[in-house]
Amino acid sequence: MSTDPGLALSRLRKPPRWWQARSEGSHLLRLGIGLLAAMLILAPFGDLSITSREPWQELGRMLNGLVMPAPSALESPVHALILTVAFALWGTLLGALLGLPLALLYSRSRALRAVCAGLRAVHELFWALLLLQVFGLSAITALAAITIPYAATFAKVYAEILEQVPQAPRRALPATTSRLMCFVYAELPLAWSRLASYTRYRFECALRASVLLGFVGLPTLGFYLESAFREGRYHEAGALLWIFYLLIATLPWWGHRRLLPLLGVASLWWLGPWPDVNPTLLWRFLSHDIWPAPLVNASVDSLISGQLLADLLDWASHLPHLLSALGNTLLLGLLGTAGSLLIAMLLWPLASRHVGNRASRQATQGLMIFLRTTPELMLAFILLLLLGPSLLPAWLALSLHNGAIIAFLCARHANQIQLPPGKPRGRLESWLYEINPRVAPGMFALLFYRAETIIRETAILGMLGVATLGFHIDSSFEYLMFDQAFALLLLTAILNIVVDSVARRLRPTHEIAEDSCVR
Repeated sequence: MSTDPGLALSRLRKPPRWWQARSEGSHLLRLGIGLLAAMLILAPFGDLSITSREPWQELGRMLNGLVMPAPSALESPVHALILTVAFALWGTLLGALLGLPLALLYSRSRALRAVCAGLRAVHELFWALLLLQVFGLSAITALAAITIPYAATFAKVYAEILEQVPQAPRRALPATTSRLMCFVYAELPLAWSRLASYTRYRFECALRASVLLGFVGLPTLGFYLESAFREGRYHEAGALLWIFYLLIATLPWWGHRRLLPLLGVASLWWLGPWPDVNPTLLWRFLSHDIWPAPLVNASVDSLISGQLLADLLDWASHLPHLLSALGNTLLLGLLGTAGSLLIAMLLWPLASRHVGNRASRQATQGLMIFLRTTPELMLAFILLLLLGPSLLPAWLALSLHNGAIIAFLCARHANQIQLPPGKPRGRLESWLYEINPRVAPGMFALLFYRAETIIRETAILGMLGVATLGFHIDSSFEYLMFDQAFALLLLTAILNIVVDSVARRLRPTHEIAEDSCVR
């Protein structure tokens, strides 16, 4: 037995590996039970009723339209399909070009990190609603709505990828080497594959965002989808949905890196219209229209006397009842997070080779592809037509979409696990004692990573009439109350940042790269 006091002290400080695994498992169990218990306790406080009179008949008509799509619907949206790809391609490219230089300064500037957090916390649809007031239904609105949050996201993720690059090549450079030269010669060659992989993933996300821009009137594929579903033309809607799914499924072929430059140049002919922007009106919108009148008309005397504060409080008193909207946003975010956990726990074992059989794997993988490919807003819109207006369609949409993403990644991780040789175990025993303990940390890390996304999506579901913050933002834009809309957007961004901070603290100490959530 060793008598070295330093070695003994180190053993006391560092628990054995089996105890660490046991502690981590207990922590995850408490997290899961706490989240599900909170869902059960708080769910009765939300409006989860079904108000549609004939939900099953409506579902049958929707499925009939999906199974028997109308070929005539394939003629009109050709231009919309091209614009969908063009907006996504150029939005991603511009976002990457802006985000890359920001990534070089990201870790050194707290102010830059705060600004990027605020920009990416606002959904692309909200950016589109804001920009519509200046640029109208134009290509500038669509491109800027994707570029602005994507540039902030690229800055964060690119910076994290560069931080994980081995530092030995950088230390070998002279001490006087600039930050740009360090990036070009020491970091870019080693990080190129991961940077390219994440950029391709963001392009796929941009395709979904570009489709959703049609919900605010921009002429993308989503405009025709929303119109067909709302008017009950389900055969046309089914054809448009198949176009969307084929667009995503064939992305590895038509989105090959050798073809993308040609697509980018060719799509320039289809972008438009380009609006004539009046600089005076643009400056007035940025400097006056989106700010509360007391701030615009403020003076030094009003600030010293306290009149400015009184005027701001009076202005804030005319805002809509935010406590109810804020409560619904947080409640729906919690329900969506807990529901995503349930969906992921149900689906990933059936899709893994160690637990599911061939039939269950194929069926579950097909279901996961459908759910994770369809954006939450589109799922919620379809479920809203089916079940009626309440929190229930939004909850189901958030749970199904995010749960399918987590389940897909967990199943992929489980399929890479090699079981130890020895006594053969049954599928249930393998899942309980071998697979689940290794997959669970990553599953919870993914869950709390998606929490910010769930809150972000919860807000935009208000555009469908769900009583969240997004409902009041959409209403404020509709009634041209830009100062109120901008204030609510800032509140939404702050809420996203707070939720992300809390989720980061709850996230298990399990290494997970952001670009692992890509496919």
